[in-house]
Amino acid sequence: MNTLLRLSVVAMPVLLAAGARADVVTDWNQRASEITVAHQAGPWGQAPMVLIQAAVFESVNAITRRFPQAGYLKLEAPAGASIDAAVAAANRVVLNRMATTQTAAIEAAYQAALAAIPDGPAKADGIALGEKAVAGILALRAPTGASPVFYRPVTGPGQYVPTVLPVMADLPPGKCWLLERPDQFRPGPPPDLKSAVWARDYNEVKAFGARTGSQRDAEQTEIARFWAATTPTIYYPIARSVANQPGREPTQNARLLAASGQAMVDAIDAVFDAKYHYHFWRPFTAIRNGDRDGNDATERDAGWLPLIDTPMHPEYPCAHCTIAGSLGAVLKAEIGDGPTPRLSTTSPTLPGVTRSWTSVDAFMQEVINARVYDGVHYRNSGEVGRALGNKVGELSAAKLLR
Repeated sequence: MNTLLRLSVVAMPVLLAAGARADVVTDWNQRASEITVAHQAGPWGQAPMVLIQAAVFESVNAITRRFPQAGYLKLEAPAGASIDAAVAAANRVVLNRMATTQTAAIEAAYQAALAAIPDGPAKADGIALGEKAVAGILALRAPTGASPVFYRPVTGPGQYVPTVLPVMADLPPGKCWLLERPDQFRPGPPPDLKSAVWARDYNEVKAFGARTGSQRDAEQTEIARFWAATTPTIYYPIARSVANQPGREPTQNARLLAASGQAMVDAIDAVFDAKYHYHFWRPFTAIRNGDRDGNDATERDAGWLPLIDTPMHPEYPCAHCTIAGSLGAVLKAEIGDGPTPRLSTTSPTLPGVTRSWTSVDAFMQEVINARVYDGVHYRNSGEVGRALGNKVGELSAAKLLR
C-alpha cells in the first residue's frame, strides 16, 4: 500500500523550502515549474521546462565537463564561470520567452539569485554561458509557432456533435527531442468492443469511476482527485526526490532533469499521435451507449457521470500514464542497482496532501489506477500508455544517462 502523508497548509511551505535547498539546479527547477504553471496549466507547461532543463544541463556540463559525451551543443566555458549564474540566466531567458504573463515573478527570482553571487568575471561569464546555451537549444528545438487546426469531427451527415475544438488536436510543429517521429512507438489499437478485455475495463470504470454510487473507498477517491492534475509541478518533484539524495552534485541533477524533461515532452507527442489516430471513446460516451457496443457483458447507464470532468481529447492511450511511464523509465535508469529513495510529490488539485512511493513501479501503477478512479480512462489504456512512455523514457536514458 502506498503511503499517504497528510501535511497541514502551514507545514507545506516549510517542506518545500527545505527541499529547494538541494542545489541551484533543483532549486530553479522548482521555481520554474511554479512559474510555468502560473502562466498556463496543463501539459503545455512541459514545453518551456524541457528547453530550460536542456539549456541548464548544457551550461553546467560545459563548466564541470563531467559528461563530455552527453548533450547537444558541446559548449566551451571560460575557466571559473559561475554555475549559479549560468543556471539563473538560462531559466530567465526561456521563462521570459514562454511565460510572458509572469515577467515580474521571473525578474524577482533572477535578481534575487544574482544578488547572492559576487560580482566579477565568474558571474559575468556564467550569465553569458547560460544565455548562449539557451540560444543554441532554441536553434535546435524551439517550436516554430502555432499550427493550423485541421481537426475533422467524427460524425455523420446532419448529426450534431459538440462544436468546441478538442485539446491537442494539432501539436505545435517542431522536432521531437528523442523520437524520429511521433508515431515511432505507436501502439496497436484499443480492445475490440466484443472482447473480454473491453467488458472488464468498461465494468471496472463504470463501478469505480462514477461520480455518485461508486465502489471507490476513501483513499481511492483521494488518489483520483490528486492525479486530476497534469502539470510540471506534479511530475518534476518526483525526479527531484532522486536528485535531492546525498552525494549528488549539480551536473548529475542537471542531466537527470534534462533527461526527464525530454522524455516527458516526447511522450506527450507520442500519446497524442495515438489518441488522434484511434479516436477511441471515453467512458462517459461508452457507458451512456453501452447498449450499442455489441457486447452483452456491458450494461448501459443513461445517466452515468465520471468523478471528474472528462478531458477534451480521445481516450486511448492514457496521457497521464504515458508521461508517468516516460519519467519512470528515466528514474529507473538513473537509480540503477542502488536503493530507491522515497518518491514524493504534491498536487494542485488536492492541496495539503503529499503522495509517496517506495518504488518507481508503485508510482506508475498509481497513476494508472487514478485515471480509472477518475472515470476518464480504462485500465488497458493506462497499461498501454505506461508501456509507450517506458519506451520513450528508455530512449532518453540511452541518450543522456549513458
